[in-house]
Amino acid sequence: MKHVLPDLPYAIDALAPSISEETLRYHHGKHHAGYVNKLNALIEGTEYEDMSLEQIIHQSDGAIFNNAAQTFNHNFYWHSLSPTKTEPSEPLRRAIEENFGSMEVFKEKFVQAATGQFGSGWAWLVLDPHDKLIIEATSNAHTPIEHHMTPLFVCDVWEHAYYIDYRNERPKYVETFWNLINWDYASKIFEDKEHLKATTMLPLCNNPDDPMCGYIDDMTHQDTVSS
Repeated sequence: MKHVLPDLPYAIDALAPSISEETLRYHHGKHHAGYVNKLNALIEGTEYEDMSLEQIIHQSDGAIFNNAAQTFNHNFYWHSLSPTKTEPSEPLRRAIEENFGSMEVFKEKFVQAATGQFGSGWAWLVLDPHDKLIIEATSNAHTPIEHHMTPLFVCDVWEHAYYIDYRNERPKYVETFWNLINWDYASKIFEDKEHLKATTMLPLCNNPDDPMCGYIDDMTHQDTVSS
């Protein structure tokens, strides 16, 4: 299976001036593309060649893991951003308020996690394996799907995500990220998981450009096997 660099889900200048076209050209076209190309080169002729991205992440280590995980993380990051203002759905907002006390407290804790991550990494809002909302900070290539968590959105805090626009001012970038969160996408994932709990079935995921489709398929298969 050859892994491909997905197109951005919006125009390359759609996030400007918050995140510039230049940043996206480097971040998506160079860094993200580099992970995809390296992954394909590393898995050629190996047991991983015909695996999905999610399967590789769960079964590999070293360079193969790093490039597979970074490919998934970046695929997901682009969908975490929206050029238009969005708001969390009522079910997701209620869950955030129940878990964190208020949207304001949640934002404060998320910003702390993103700005406080030492070195390169990611800050995520995820559903843990017990479907509780938590904030998860991961270093380098690590990703919550390693631990069967379900990501709702992610902030990339590797310097290449923001250095062109913000230099070393990560807090300023994180504040900007907050205003670009794609709550529609996060809400859909959250509500799909709620549907799974209620019916033991997930809605069909037919969009090949959606990084969660493969993960949702894996979750459906796991639940079918365990039931």
